[in-house]
Amino acid sequence: MADQAKTLPPDVARQVIDPHSYAEWDGLLDAFDRLRIESPVARIEPEDGKLFDPFWLVTRYEDVMRISKDNGTFLNNPRPVVFSFRDAIEFSRQATGSDMLVDSLVVFDAPIHPKYRRLTQDWFMPRNLQKMEEEIRAIAHATVDRLVAAGPEVDFVKLVSGPYPLHVVMQILGVPEEDEPRMQMLTQQLFGGQDKDLSGTGLDQMTPEQVVQLVAGAVRTFEDYFAKLAEDRRANPTDDVASVIANAMVDGEPLPARDMAGYYIIVATAGHDTTSASTAGAMMALAQDPEQWARVKADRSLLPGIVEEAIRWTTPVQHFMRTAAEDVELGGQQIKKGDWLMINYVAANHDPAQFENPRKFDAARSPNRHLAFGAGAHQCLGLHLARMEMKILFETLLDRIESIELAGEPKRATSTFVGGLKTLPVRLVAS
Repeated sequence: MADQAKTLPPDVARQVIDPHSYAEWDGLLDAFDRLRIESPVARIEPEDGKLFDPFWLVTRYEDVMRISKDNGTFLNNPRPVVFSFRDAIEFSRQATGSDMLVDSLVVFDAPIHPKYRRLTQDWFMPRNLQKMEEEIRAIAHATVDRLVAAGPEVDFVKLVSGPYPLHVVMQILGVPEEDEPRMQMLTQQLFGGQDKDLSGTGLDQMTPEQVVQLVAGAVRTFEDYFAKLAEDRRANPTDDVASVIANAMVDGEPLPARDMAGYYIIVATAGHDTTSASTAGAMMALAQDPEQWARVKADRSLLPGIVEEAIRWTTPVQHFMRTAAEDVELGGQQIKKGDWLMINYVAANHDPAQFENPRKFDAARSPNRHLAFGAGAHQCLGLHLARMEMKILFETLLDRIESIELAGEPKRATSTFVGGLKTLPVRLVAS
């Protein structure tokens, strides 16, 4: 029998949806630790009854995994797949006719989702990515050259973890190098619009209306840019992902313009921002633990564990929303058809029932079945690329850097959706 639904106190509810909580991190993890014990599936409602639609917060690993794998019961559509305030949803409806500003792989359900995913799935499989290994290695070497030249004290995010995966993904998409800074800024506005530094606004407290207008502007700019790129790839196809998307056919028809734009946007943005966060997380953990740096420098077999643990420990994609397709019981609560749920990956990846001492960065953690890439039909399309990029970069760093330590206090992004470090001051000694 289901328990009586428990609505979280306003201060806890605010913590879950406040982007500043994700910048402070430890306090947020403390809150999730309490919730997993007291209310693993808890109701969150707005204090004024109007600001946002009520939803269920899901914090236990096993419940998040269950939802992630049951794509028939828990849908990505029709409600927003990222937590949104009502004003933002209304703005999107007026602007696009949809609750979401971007129609991409992450918002589609079957039967559309598997058809769209298959278009590029083979491209991102390991056997195909092997063809790019030398090119990625060359990008890694050039990146580390710049790092060493700029040392000994540098911001690792600005010099390495930001530009490196961005350059890799833009090469895959066929975006000219001179356009990469523009792509970086648009991505930061799309995913980090709540952060005064990443959005470029300098505003510490932005209203939901200001955030959604900023995001909508970034989406429009992306759409215009990729419409021109698609037109070029239809006329002059190459072997890049941009050409695959531009010339794709589903059920005998080309992709609708909005869906095509969404496909480009998800590859262009999620393909680098998340890897950037995990890469910075790995470097922070190693800079805080010189002995671990020395161990992996001497024994490269530890590197895959460091990469995997960094992805879990950092959890760049911090949540997604799902909509119940039918009545279902979850974590002792009765979820009704149409209810909105937040599956919080930060909470799930720090669940001590699944990960012993979860706040510790443990490169030897095994098994490490984290949820940072999601699970089920919507598992991250670029997970093999992310692992490959990080491994190659750290191989290069370990070859060139003798030791590394923090040179200041790292700062996290103010964002409820895609998070991670926005600054990482380090001091390095080159080999």
